[in-house]
Amino acid sequence: MLSDFAKLNTFLIVVKEKSFSKASVKLGISQPAVTQQMKFIEDYLDTKILDRKKNGIKLTKEGEKLFLIAQKLQKAIVAAEQQLFTIIDKKINFIFGASKVIGDYILPTVLNDIKQVINNEVSINVDFSSGCLDSLLDKKVDMALIESPIFRDGIIYREWLEDEIVIFSNQPLPKRIKNEDLQSYKWVCRDSESHTRRLFKEYLDIAGFQDCDTFNIVTESSSLTAIIQTVLHSSSIDSPTVSIASYRALKEYEDDGKLFITRLPRLHIKRILYIAYLKDRKHDAFIDTVLNFLLTVK
Repeated sequence: MLSDFAKLNTFLIVVKEKSFSKASVKLGISQPAVTQQMKFIEDYLDTKILDRKKNGIKLTKEGEKLFLIAQKLQKAIVAAEQQLFTIIDKKINFIFGASKVIGDYILPTVLNDIKQVINNEVSINVDFSSGCLDSLLDKKVDMALIESPIFRDGIIYREWLEDEIVIFSNQPLPKRIKNEDLQSYKWVCRDSESHTRRLFKEYLDIAGFQDCDTFNIVTESSSLTAIIQTVLHSSSIDSPTVSIASYRALKEYEDDGKLFITRLPRLHIKRILYIAYLKDRKHDAFIDTVLNFLLTVK
């Protein structure tokens, strides 16, 4: 069994996720397949390793021992892969397809680290989430980092970072924003194809506010950088110019006192960013190494 680490890796994911169904989503396999792999391990060891409870799973004493062994094996495999890269010395250009927030503001902060980890060149193609997945299926990119989980066959999706959408301006905004405030502002809007704009509209409806299509929209743009710069340099003679964006893209501006943020009352617009890669490359050493590195990013 030790020569087939895939089953032990499934076991590790089940334990970490505390759920067979969540593990199946992470691994891109069916829940029955996860159950079958756990049964194989238990039959092989002739002992029970997991107890399934209503609120998740619990390790037996034997399962706890196996978990420690599997973790050691995982670390050894990762270390071996790093050594393998030095032997292969395979020159590639690892290409990311990244949605706009990720490609412009998150991924650039770790690109050099990824380059060192795989000892190869790295580049980014920025697009909408749907476009990134198209490129992934067409094998034009090696991995997609997306804001919207548009599920398609042949792709494994892994939850990555938590993100939050906030309202921002170049002047202070009320902490408890009202519907009339939103109506009085000048808006620099995301384009209609933007997942961020669609998500904002959903939360406006939850808050009982009017649709953002009724706002005083002065311009629209698909470029977050252009939106931020427009708001930064806007005049505030009669009313603030505002927009929405990922807090991850705005934090440095807020820390420097250049931009101010607010949120909908009693609502935080949260979303999960995803890592996506092809199922037929789930055992690819480069994919696995980049994936393991990205999962350490906070």
